Amino acid sequence: MQDTEAQPHLKRTLGLPSVLLFGLAYMAPLIVYGTYGVLAKASDDTAALAYLLALIAIAFTALSYGKLARLYPVAGSAYTYTRKTFNAHLGFMIGWATLLDYFFLPMVIWLIGAAYLNAAFPTVPTWIWIVSFIVLTSALNIVGIELAARFNIVLMVVQLAIVALFVALCWHYAAAAAGPGGIAMAEPFFKAHVPLSSTMAGAAIAAYSYLGFDAVSTLTEETIDPKKNMPRAILLIALIGGAIFVVASYTMQLAHPGVDFKDTDSAAFEVAKTIGGDIFVSVFLAGLILAQFASGISAQASVGRLLYAMGRDEILPKRIFGFIHPRFKTPAINIAIAGIVGLIALKLDVATSTSFINFGAFLAFTAVNVCVIRIYLSGNHGDRRMGVIGGLLFPLIGAIADLWLLVSLEKTALVLGAIWFALGLVYLCWITRLFRQPPPEVVI
Repeated sequence: MQDTEAQPHLKRTLGLPSVLLFGLAYMAPLIVYGTYGVLAKASDDTAALAYLLALIAIAFTALSYGKLARLYPVAGSAYTYTRKTFNAHLGFMIGWATLLDYFFLPMVIWLIGAAYLNAAFPTVPTWIWIVSFIVLTSALNIVGIELAARFNIVLMVVQLAIVALFVALCWHYAAAAAGPGGIAMAEPFFKAHVPLSSTMAGAAIAAYSYLGFDAVSTLTEETIDPKKNMPRAILLIALIGGAIFVVASYTMQLAHPGVDFKDTDSAAFEVAKTIGGDIFVSVFLAGLILAQFASGISAQASVGRLLYAMGRDEILPKRIFGFIHPRFKTPAINIAIAGIVGLIALKLDVATSTSFINFGAFLAFTAVNVCVIRIYLSGNHGDRRMGVIGGLLFPLIGAIADLWLLVSLEKTALVLGAIWFALGLVYLCWITRLFRQPPPEVVI
């Protein structure tokens, strides 16, 4: 029998502030401006309400994540929770679905960042920016999560400062244009002629911005006192991020009512120039690049740890995916794999690469809520704080809301997501000999 204490393992170095910053960095608060034009158009100019509806669904789901993180303080997120609550087969399929947003999100982040830089410096080829993002973030994540977390602190301060400045300028511009009453209008939250289906379609897109709240659960084994700090961090990340998104989109709508933009994909730049001039546009562009870099660090770290959890359980080849670097105590091979996958961005555009990752996210969110319901009904949770409201009502609301967001995705996203899910089912059939045996499992 091997001495497990002598084997490399993840190192607990992250306190609550570091986890909060890591999750917020993953969410990249400035992305609310980078995607504002697309969201405003999809929701028929009800972006603020779309973000608020998405926050409601995410908040209930965050409560469920917090309960499960307290019960199962290990890496793996929705994959681990479903596996332990139901069975290894279902856990694998949720893990496979989760890989849609975890595995491809870093690629999307690097691609968006490269697109911004290419717009600012058109003489530099896009591939140089993509490769530079991948090399730098991979190096930071391999050297150690603690170093990456410290770097995120600086980047988050810059992001939040720019968001605050953007909100203040929008507020000032709207007040000057419409008088003091203009900044208290309810119209950004309610338009009688806009059907709820349009706002929900926007909410399905807006939920993309919240993905970081659940990603930090993959850092459980590197968090100090995870049973206490992880539930708090998950809920706070969702609420803080949601507040930023709602306020930012609300003030944007006040400053620029309607969806008439010269270029929908860069609508925020048009608004930034209107409210702050050329100098603010330059500051805003710099902030967006920093936001994408910080988000890329967090996204790549999370996918590395999800692959590690699946490799440790021998769902994926353990020798490769279950490897922990003996010196840096990080899943170095997984981080490198995520970087290599990011090179696919050289052949894709933003629209194609982002079209289906929300499918996996909403499916995982639904599974997490169902896990809490299952645990509550079983009566084996051992948590006196899990009453009928927190153990049944709230997760039920979260599950229904997540399914609503799932079916509100565009048809292409649903088709691509279904194909990915089917591929995972075929792989599961192969490794379990047509379900005659469970996937390999280890005791954690």
